[in-house]
Amino acid sequence: MQQFKYPKFNQTVYQQRLTNGLLVTMLPMEGFHKTYAVLSTEFGSIDNAFVPVGKDELLTLPDGVAHFLEHKMFEKDDHDAFDLFGRLGADANAFTSFTQTRYLFSTTSHLHENLDVLLDFVQDPYFTEQTVAKEKGIIGQEITMYNDDPGWRLYLGMLGNLYPNDPMRIDIAGTQESIQKITAEMLYDAYRTFYQPANMNLFIAGKLDIDQTLAWVEQNQAQKHFDTPSLPKRLAVISDPDANDVIPFRTLTMAVERPKVMVGLRGIQQLDDGKQRLLYKWRINLLLAMLFDETSANFLRLYDAGIIDDSFNYNFEIQRGFHLATFSTDTDQMEQFSDAMIQILKEAPEQLEAVKNQFEDIKHAMLGRLINQLDSPENIAVLYGGGYFDHATLLDEIEILRGIEYDELTTAIDQFIKPERLSVYQIVPPTK
Repeated sequence: MQQFKYPKFNQTVYQQRLTNGLLVTMLPMEGFHKTYAVLSTEFGSIDNAFVPVGKDELLTLPDGVAHFLEHKMFEKDDHDAFDLFGRLGADANAFTSFTQTRYLFSTTSHLHENLDVLLDFVQDPYFTEQTVAKEKGIIGQEITMYNDDPGWRLYLGMLGNLYPNDPMRIDIAGTQESIQKITAEMLYDAYRTFYQPANMNLFIAGKLDIDQTLAWVEQNQAQKHFDTPSLPKRLAVISDPDANDVIPFRTLTMAVERPKVMVGLRGIQQLDDGKQRLLYKWRINLLLAMLFDETSANFLRLYDAGIIDDSFNYNFEIQRGFHLATFSTDTDQMEQFSDAMIQILKEAPEQLEAVKNQFEDIKHAMLGRLINQLDSPENIAVLYGGGYFDHATLLDEIEILRGIEYDELTTAIDQFIKPERLSVYQIVPPTK
């Protein structure tokens, strides 16, 4: 078993890859009564084109299969996994992102039994055409709900601008039309390909005994048969790696009280090492904080002018295959907002130099927020990025952020900020 020690926080992360390929990562947290476990597969909504296990030809599935599969995993022939967790006093949930599907529970007791439930229901698929047909109505209602959410439509609209020919532009749940095409056979093809232990990881944080917990997991896995570990063969996600297909501007009319606007910036930097991806992520996060944080001169100037309000938000996200930054607000001055964001980004080198003396304060504030997350087993487990970040934990991210120097932010500007990859998306109320 590998051990990764973090003496500054008196913490040790333990990691073991089982013979079937499953990676188990554990962080015991002394003094805590709750344990949080997340079982993840590197399979999300963008993974629609792949070569199924045991087959030779590329298969393209309808949008929404990963999310549909997540819904169906809990339901078995004679029980529902949620009921089993409930009887054991655990809270369970699951969610699908563009690149992952995660199944999780939190508990203060019966850790062994709850781990067995988690591993058993995820590793024992049960789909029939009848249960699949029933689920289509449920997921259809969920899609309708998200279609009525202006915030989600704004974000998804921006993804459509930045990635107009790629799967990120489609709702994670799919569309009303695409989910009607999903069959039980498709779910089994996706399951057999992406739910192999070699494509999955189990992260456990909180109250636990390392040797005992690992023995429980090994015992559970030893009772099951798995094929020889292999990684899925996926089709490349990005159709235009140079981002020449970015749409500069679109607008949507929707029943909103005030207009919403988002400026987006698409990144194309390719990094093959997970720790380098984390370094890239935190360099850009630091850069954006210096330019747009609520204590920055830019924020205060735009706030005082009424161009932004408390709804203003900026975010950087990096996932397998793509990354982007977004800047959004509710405002009656949409053009002024987008012009201001674009100008700040275009002038990033000069803007950064003007606030150089604030670097250490902003970095320490970000470190403080990350360190505060160490008080929550749930946050530690949810923030675990998996294989794309070389299985780094929150403790690794803190160390990476701590080591960043001011001069590295100019590298981040050169790598990320390119005016030709900027875009604007607006949601406006109907004209009266």
